[in-house]
Amino acid sequence: MTMETVLVIGAARSGTAAARLLKQQGYEVILTDSGPVTDRSGLEGIKIVDNGHPEWLFEKEYAFVVKNPGIPYRVPVVKRFVDAGIPVYTEIETAFRAAPSLRYGAITGTDGKTTVTTLLYEMLKRKSDSARFAGNIGIPLSEVVLEAEGEPADIALELSNFQLMGTETFRPEVCTVTNLAPDHLDYMDSLESYYESKMKIYENCREEDWFIRNTDDPEIMKYATDIPCRIIDFSLTRECDLCRHDGKVWLLGQELFDEKDLKLAGDFNLGNAMMAAAMAFRLGVTPDDIQEVIRTFPGVEHRIEFVAEHNGVRIYNDTKATNTHAACAALSAFPERVILLAGGKDKHISFDGLKRYDSVVKQCYSFGETRDRFGDVFTHQTSVDTMEEAVDLALGLAEPGDTILLSPACSSFDQFANYEERGRVFKDLIRSRLQ
Repeated sequence: MTMETVLVIGAARSGTAAARLLKQQGYEVILTDSGPVTDRSGLEGIKIVDNGHPEWLFEKEYAFVVKNPGIPYRVPVVKRFVDAGIPVYTEIETAFRAAPSLRYGAITGTDGKTTVTTLLYEMLKRKSDSARFAGNIGIPLSEVVLEAEGEPADIALELSNFQLMGTETFRPEVCTVTNLAPDHLDYMDSLESYYESKMKIYENCREEDWFIRNTDDPEIMKYATDIPCRIIDFSLTRECDLCRHDGKVWLLGQELFDEKDLKLAGDFNLGNAMMAAAMAFRLGVTPDDIQEVIRTFPGVEHRIEFVAEHNGVRIYNDTKATNTHAACAALSAFPERVILLAGGKDKHISFDGLKRYDSVVKQCYSFGETRDRFGDVFTHQTSVDTMEEAVDLALGLAEPGDTILLSPACSSFDQFANYEERGRVFKDLIRSRLQ
């Protein structure tokens, strides 16, 4: 029998993990990248084609192609395979197929994914040491599958719409879409296609599985149709399957936790915690364990992360707010006197939603590619070139009772490698200035 060949496009962490897993499964694997592949550890026996995609790559026969989720389908190297009718997956799909013993609590949405995923993981850990988190949160699912070695485990899985677009059979036992708001319009053909891609999360669910539906979100209610599994309706504002009542959170008559025990700021974070708790309960975590995590969870790095307090000024890092909706959520957690640091790469998203927080924003210092777009949003706004300039001006202006908040409303790719780097640089700048 001839060994089947697969092509992996993109040699970033998820691509190399997928290549290793596919080789373990007995495929002949070719890994290609437009740039150099310098670190080849663990890639023995995998054919590496770097610094471009030569024509002969397109002439071979492949069982399927795996692409990095960050590469749009319209990029020529991917589009040629799509046009030829060859299946093109993301590593989520191939990893899922390779590990039937794993159970998934899967989370997608525009905002809050990482908070829900991290909370769910912390809860699942209380049930079993074998619990893992993976996906868009930073660890490829293929790595987790390789480490699991066929043993059963519960996985808290964060999924971007890019990852979901490349799935075909992926099935979680419980899943949710946190919310839907405009994002990634630089990647997607339309807002409608972006929203629809999120809904792939439940398309393979079975009758016994669960989908948590955010009934407070009109876009979710519009797009979440033909759901093949059981539904848990969620709301922060009315009584339903998953709701708040008399200061407590309830799921179908089961008390999950007390609101006052949650340390995270803002109603949106309460919603994130409610979704995570409901998912954990459906995956077998006890209410006592859920409550213990709620009481002790400090928050997620880079998401309204408390950095420092100096002379009565509190400073927060919300670099993960890479779109308008996420920045609005952060601003909603503070009643007044926010010195906002915003800006970055233009994702062609309207900033109009930020205007409702003009009275909350004492001063906006905007930087990067979009620095001048905020002049139409905030009454008190100053454009600068870099985040460092914005930090220095903010610290110079701040008075006791003010809040300095980095919540960019834009991606980081104009001046930073990713939002994490932007957050780390911000925290380093703050600490160096406060010494």
